[in-house]
Formats: sequence, C-alpha cells, structure tokens
Amino acid sequence: MNLLNPHPTHDLQQIAAIKQWVSATFGLDDQTTILVTELRCSEPGCPPLETVIALLRPNRPPQQYKLPQALPDITAADVAALGTYASEGEPYDHHHG
Repeated sequence: MNLLNPHPTHDLQQIAAIKQWVSATFGLDDQTTILVTELRCSEPGCPPLETVIALLRPNRPPQQYKLPQALPDITAADVAALGTYASEGEPYDHHHG
C-alpha cells in the first residue's frame, strides 16, 4: 500500500488496451486524445465504480461515455457497444439509459 497515494494503481496495460479498442471502434486518428478514468459514483442506482471514456478531438465538442464497470472489467465488446450508440448520435451512459 502506498500511503502517499491511497488510490489503487490501475493496470496500465488495461488502460492502453481500452484506448486501443476505443481508437479502433471510433476510427480515431493521432489528433484525438482518449481519456480513460475510473470514478466512484454516489448517485442513487449507480454502480459503486464506473469507467468514463472521453474523446477530445480538435474542432469538435468532447464526447463522453460511461460504463458501469471498474477498469479491469472492461472488455473489447463493452467498447464496441459504445460505437453502436455513437453512430446513433446519442451520448452513451449505460446505467442512466
């Protein structure tokens, strides 16, 4: 346990894999920044941990997607599902509809 940083260190390989899946799913280029963050959720009906994926592209508004799982539980299929919602033009928030 690291007393200076009480938060667990996430598997960097898992984060890199998620970013790769996101890039492939959305057909992103090197100009896009992909942020992957695990957050605690305190809203009613929300899972205790959720993963937020944000896409920051030049000259476009940011896009944000939420998955109701901890980082280690995210799979390529979960990320592929994000692409389905993105193609419909709607933000994806799995647990809020």
